Amino acid sequence: PHPSSPPSHPDLPRTRSSPSNMPPKEQKSKEAKAKAAMAGGKGGKKKKWSKGKTKEKSNNMVLFDQDTYDKLLKESVKYKLITPSILSERLRINGSLARRAVKELVAQDKIKVVSQHSSQLIYTRAIGTD
Repeated sequence: PHPSSPPSHPDLPRTRSSPSNMPPKEQKSKEAKAKAAMAGGKGGKKKKWSKGKTKEKSNNMVLFDQDTYDKLLKESVKYKLITPSILSERLRINGSLARRAVKELVAQDKIKVVSQHSSQLIYTRAIGTD
């Protein structure tokens, strides 16, 4: 024993404050690391991606039936704003049918053009042309 060290009891293990006496840190295997990552810890749960908002698929008609066609001629000519998308939504018809319906209403002078853009056609009711 070192001459300046205090006398120690023979049954107790000798302790030294030097860091060289610390046992080496255990190396975890890949499986153990994966298990620890799955168990959580400081990371917490992994953020899940949201599925996003999905609009329900509407089963719109591809051809007019008599009721819908009558509704088109009666009600849609009273709308202040008429676009193919509005007709499609309200009459439950598909987009191409709505575009054809708009063309027909224009041909009959029941509605008039406000703005005609390549992708968005905007019409309004024809007032005072009856």
